[in-house]
Amino acid sequence: MRARTNPIVLIGLILIAAAAACQSKAEGFASVSADDQAAAMHRGMNILDDDPLWQGGARFAPRHFAVLRAAGFDTVRMNLHLITHPEAQPAIDRLVKPALDAGLTVILDMHEDQFCARDAEACRAKLRAVWTALATRYRDAPNRLLFEILNEPHGAITTAVWNTLLREMLGVIRATNPTRNVVIGPANMSSMGELHTLDLPAGDRHIVATVHTYTPVTFTLQGARWVEEAQALGVSWGSDADTALMTRMFDQVASWSDRERRPVFLGEFGVYEKAPMAPRTRWISAAARMAEAHAMPWAYWQMDTDFAAYDFGREAWVTPVYKALVP
Repeated sequence: MRARTNPIVLIGLILIAAAAACQSKAEGFASVSADDQAAAMHRGMNILDDDPLWQGGARFAPRHFAVLRAAGFDTVRMNLHLITHPEAQPAIDRLVKPALDAGLTVILDMHEDQFCARDAEACRAKLRAVWTALATRYRDAPNRLLFEILNEPHGAITTAVWNTLLREMLGVIRATNPTRNVVIGPANMSSMGELHTLDLPAGDRHIVATVHTYTPVTFTLQGARWVEEAQALGVSWGSDADTALMTRMFDQVASWSDRERRPVFLGEFGVYEKAPMAPRTRWISAAARMAEAHAMPWAYWQMDTDFAAYDFGREAWVTPVYKALVP
């Protein structure tokens, strides 16, 4: 004789199964507009670019996602060097899920602009291979995972080359992720003043445009060995003319955004550590507040090393920089 299931128990089992199904669906991908995606992003941080991860070590650990979240950040831009260090992919896999589990929006940024600047054809082949793999690997990830095709195209990746290449890479990504939002900036280092040169496919509305700003580099990058025109130290910032220039730049980006009906993400801004701290934090604060005033999510460059907002040795925020970002 078959045992009869208690109706109350049966109802409970059905509800549990339904909840599990909903949870499973929630953890998968659900399409979201680029505007809604950007509106859910506010304050972000660039991570991993100079991390020992690329040499087989690690400084950033999964626990730091909770540190970022508790400090008021909701977005991380993971600077990936997977063309030059493909062996690091397992380490990235171990970070993506904890970042999403922490409630963060995660941007996988292919930070291989130096490699690409030397040889456009080599760049095309490598980008195609790496985005074919990544797009397939993360095709079912939640919509809080975004792809950024290439950081700061420049050098051999001219404006004309880039406007063709970005379409090709979008095609690679769209084969497995037809409506995932993709982050794309203009050539010539993705600077604000180059946004008008960015030629995006009109029919693809799942794109978040991105720009970077370090203007003026004589202040923000002073003392940086790789910027010849910024070797003078002690340069200050904060005059009425300085603020007016920054305001005009942000207003121009906002005008482009309104005209093209596309959201814009300020993917990088920051000041090198050799700048005097008072004007350094004044510039950082001004850029962050102007971005926010234009409803533009941002990500500071960067959490670690020579622009650091966080001291990994002390496991503590660099207080003046942090307060400039999150007043």
